[in-house]
Amino acid sequence: MKRMLSAIKPTGQLTLGNYIGALRNFVKYQDDYEMYVFVANLHCITVYQDPKQLRKNLKDAVALYIACGLDPEKSVIFLQSDVMEHAQLGYIMACNTYLGELNRMTQFKDKMAKNETGLTAGLYTYPCLMAADILLYDPDYVPVGDDQKQHVELTRDIAERFNNRYSETFKVPEPLVSKVGKRIMSLNDPLHKMSKSEGNDKGCVYLLDDLKAVRKKIMSAVTDSVGIIQIDQENQPGIYNLLEIHSALSGESKESICNRYQGKGYGELKAEVADIVCGELEKIQSRYNEIISSGMIDKILEDGANKAHYIAYKKLAKVQRKIGIEINKK
Repeated sequence: MKRMLSAIKPTGQLTLGNYIGALRNFVKYQDDYEMYVFVANLHCITVYQDPKQLRKNLKDAVALYIACGLDPEKSVIFLQSDVMEHAQLGYIMACNTYLGELNRMTQFKDKMAKNETGLTAGLYTYPCLMAADILLYDPDYVPVGDDQKQHVELTRDIAERFNNRYSETFKVPEPLVSKVGKRIMSLNDPLHKMSKSEGNDKGCVYLLDDLKAVRKKIMSAVTDSVGIIQIDQENQPGIYNLLEIHSALSGESKESICNRYQGKGYGELKAEVADIVCGELEKIQSRYNEIISSGMIDKILEDGANKAHYIAYKKLAKVQRKIGIEINKK
């Protein structure tokens, strides 16, 4: 069975975009692949996080992973920081990455272009840690959104460079981009990705939002003055985003939805999307509450970390032998 690895960085509450773009796909993949899914908590601290809130976000992320359908019997679920090999290999990967490569990373370039201050070294070097996250487990595939594909390409470059220098060590992974629901945009600004860090809750639906608030956000979604429900991402990004959400959750094609809505208004489409989203979130929230009350999270993370550590330890030991930093260690 081929192996797949992915993660979510819970700097805030998980969103509808996370669910459609990542979590739902993880659930589908776990029946066909050996799945390793972790909460990327080391990546959270590239910017300051309130410790109390971060702990809650981490626990919620794990509970939501399971509530959305990830099965600990099928998938290895763990916290990144519970497997210390991530950080150690991250440093080694940094020593095999060029400054020019990091300078070209989109997130860093965007922040520099905006003249943001207080940027940390962790923010600059986190692609090296991300490469380590992936390469520790020799996955065949890494499911990503369009905005993260660049990081997998860098990981591939680092892996090939290391293999050429020290002999075959890492499997070179392939990025896997979902065709449907791959990038859900903000309801308030459909030209930008729905993000837990966007700073405007009106455009972002959180998985644990009150359902009345969710419906209000969708009904208030920015659209346009064209007045026709059609597939036109360039000129009608708001409508396209609503169609994308509908299609991803209902399984109905965007073409079919548009055909049904010929001669109908935007309000009717929004109401139907709201019904679908709220129905999905109601099931997730019910399961989430059961998981939080059960106390099962600690055991799941412990088991997941043990399984992940078994693989990560062997890979790191192999890497360290090859680069020559160990003496008389079997």
